[in-house]
Amino acid sequence: MSSTGLNTPVIEVENLSKVYFSKEVETHALSKVNLTIHNGDYLSISGPSGCGKSTLLSILGMLDAPTSGTYKIDGIPVQNLSLTEMARTRNAKIGFVFQQFNLIDEISVSENVSLPILYSDKIFNATEIKEKTSHCLDLVGLSHRMQHTPNQLSGGQQQRVAIARALVCQPSVLLIDEPTGNLDSSSGDQVMDIIADLNAKGTTIVMVTHDPRYADYARRKVFLLDGKLSEAPLSERTLTVGNV
Repeated sequence: MSSTGLNTPVIEVENLSKVYFSKEVETHALSKVNLTIHNGDYLSISGPSGCGKSTLLSILGMLDAPTSGTYKIDGIPVQNLSLTEMARTRNAKIGFVFQQFNLIDEISVSENVSLPILYSDKIFNATEIKEKTSHCLDLVGLSHRMQHTPNQLSGGQQQRVAIARALVCQPSVLLIDEPTGNLDSSSGDQVMDIIADLNAKGTTIVMVTHDPRYADYARRKVFLLDGKLSEAPLSERTLTVGNV
């Protein structure tokens, strides 16, 4: 939902590495990852458990910091930001969808979706907030459930509410982590169809998934193995690992 022009880089990652240190062991979660994501892209990140998928998504979401390398979002070098600036940039430019829906049962669906607006630097009146919330719920087909609470919805509907919440501040990119992990196959298919439709309407999407069938929804696929990135399937890899 970013207004950035097509073919403009939204995310630029260069030689990104992440090392976790313990007393006796160094764990290289990511190793010299290079990745560019353009406005309107739909990218899936796949790989075996423990390969670094969630670590990469956390760094892209500014929830974790790399050990080395650079990361830019909309041309902004993230490593140069203060913690306050990083929080503001995260809220303005990144929408998150997690495997766990992370909705608040004590408030309505509409109030859940509007929560990110309350932490935005921009000030909106009640009418504007209602319009933005209604629009995002309409995008996921749930405008008729605005006044329900999350515990009155199915798992698939709750995930759709979570997607609407991620969209409400019109982020530059939507980061999605295993969106169907807690859903049955029918609900998962519905959620994936909505994500594909959002991308067709211009939303830039980066999705982590372990399911090859859902990875195929993306127009571009990358694979992680032992923290190294490739755009070719592991069995057919012809590119130099770590370069995209």
